[in-house]
Amino acid sequence: MARKDDLGRRGEDCAAEYLARAGYTVVGRNWRCGQGEIDLIVAKDGDLVFVEVKTRSGTGYGHPFEAITVAKLARLRRLAGAWCAQFEPRARHIRIDAIAVIARPGHAPVVEHLEGVS
Repeated sequence: MARKDDLGRRGEDCAAEYLARAGYTVVGRNWRCGQGEIDLIVAKDGDLVFVEVKTRSGTGYGHPFEAITVAKLARLRRLAGAWCAQFEPRARHIRIDAIAVIARPGHAPVVEHLEGVS
């Protein structure tokens, strides 16, 4: 399990760096409540974005985006609502994005970003 956790952490680090280079500010990481966890919370141009990061070492078990199910999206919407209720952000728009990281051993990670998945 530690190997999977390390891969997930590496993917979240890659996603945070990717978003920072794209002009986003990281507001939070790994925010948890009784309903689950939000990987990244970022802001840009007055928008608040909740980001689900999926990382794989390859695509042998499918693309990372395939792991984001309808149930997972519903949970992310609930989590985003819980975060907003707790922190009362002043955002122009709020959305949920997904980032896939494919981190093949010996290769630079490949990052894909989908905006507004839910």
